[in-house]
Amino acid sequence: MKDVANLAGVSTATVCRALIEPDKVANRTRNKIERAIIQTGYISPQIQAKSHNQHESKILLAMALDITDPFFTDVIEGIRETAAAHGYIVLFLDSRHQPIEAISLSAIMRQINGVILLGANIPFNLNEQEPHPFPPMVMANEYLPELKLPTVHIDNMTAAFNAVHYLQRIGHNRIACISGPEHLHLSHYRQQGYIQALHRGGIAIEKSYIISGPLSFEAGAASLSQLMSLPQPPSAIFCHSDIIAIGAIHQAKKSGIKIPEDLSIIGFDDIALAQYVDPPLTTVAQPRYKIGQKAVLLLLEQLYRNSVKSGSILLDSELIIRESTAKPHD
Repeated sequence: MKDVANLAGVSTATVCRALIEPDKVANRTRNKIERAIIQTGYISPQIQAKSHNQHESKILLAMALDITDPFFTDVIEGIRETAAAHGYIVLFLDSRHQPIEAISLSAIMRQINGVILLGANIPFNLNEQEPHPFPPMVMANEYLPELKLPTVHIDNMTAAFNAVHYLQRIGHNRIACISGPEHLHLSHYRQQGYIQALHRGGIAIEKSYIISGPLSFEAGAASLSQLMSLPQPPSAIFCHSDIIAIGAIHQAKKSGIKIPEDLSIIGFDDIALAQYVDPPLTTVAQPRYKIGQKAVLLLLEQLYRNSVKSGSILLDSELIIRESTAKPHD
């Protein structure tokens, strides 16, 4: 407990209170303590005793490739609040910024009740042909049928199709796509939606109009410059995330390109910043809080029934029309 307290910069009493009565500890402090707990692998004697008495530790683990991504803000809040309402605390593990050895991960897994995977890039093998020591799991946000895990997600392909089809309806024919990394399943589904929309509209696929890269501001800015330097630049761009779209808007303004007069841009996710960027971003809104909430409820259903139910919960998305899109001039 002293190690956790020192690492988190709090007292041992605060650590104890965060584990036993998490609702009485400030979110920021609780976050520090949860990170310290993951790093040390510590579980309090009180929680262990409670586990022996009630046959459950009341601890869930949520894993993401990068929990600093603004997309996860509301997802994490949905997870935390729903878990707390059912008497659980949640540990959050960032598998990119907090690399963890298999031995340490196995130790953590033995002390928790269930796992929420916030994406398909997981640091361990879930080969169904081999037994594994992991507790019940659900996947949220991404959909990977071969894992056969209960999943909460939206229809990314249809959402992307609708966004690109909207650009076609208002008159755009030269539509580019700034995609996420090729290894992400989300990128595959959203790119397929983009391609299907162009096919439906009778528009040929132009390979130079499709650029893949990280889901970052920098990637959006660099891709915008690359696309607008083409002999025939696009009149509209579909971006796989709001972060990419905001980076693209920033670079467009630096280059003297007016949004939406000269170029229309659509994002994906509807993060909080989307409505405050200049101009406000047209984007696909995901029910991010609800994704986190449903993921916890789906996991608790497994725990209470002591069963694993595969399949998926498909949530609705919505295209939010704002001021970053307009009819083309030509």
